[in-house]
Amino acid sequence: MKADKIYLVGFMGAGKSTVARALGRRLGWKVEDIDERIESLEKRTIPTIFSQNGEPYFRAVERAVLNSLIPAHNIIVSTGGGTFADADNRSAMLATGAVAWLDLPFERIVARVPADGRRPLAQDRSRLELLFNSRQAAYSEAHVRIDASRPVDEVVEHLLAWIGY
Repeated sequence: MKADKIYLVGFMGAGKSTVARALGRRLGWKVEDIDERIESLEKRTIPTIFSQNGEPYFRAVERAVLNSLIPAHNIIVSTGGGTFADADNRSAMLATGAVAWLDLPFERIVARVPADGRRPLAQDRSRLELLFNSRQAAYSEAHVRIDASRPVDEVVEHLLAWIGY
């Protein structure tokens, strides 16, 4: 797949930010992390946004940040875990770039994501698993599924081959 924009989607802890930075270095492309942009724009952390304004507010800001990135070229966008779960976001990403799902088994997610409040939706493990399962159908609509349990350099090589570099 030829593309000048790559969206990395998948559940929290799948490695989207890490892979985006490594892929950006290899391609010489700009890397944007939606969660980091939200925190910069809002001048507060995501847990603070969730506690002060709730998830619907966060999702509205997330959509605005995503829409601001759509016109960009030669860019890798690391999305939040829920970004692609939203039907409007999903349609926009599928239409404007190459979408790669970094898939990681739930057991590996649990090992990577602490229940310490830094990720508001990860504090209750049983709810986290329900959320994980509920998002799988959306993620499966990505253009390609990549096994994110492999080392980062292997994931990057797979992505490079997929986009023809």
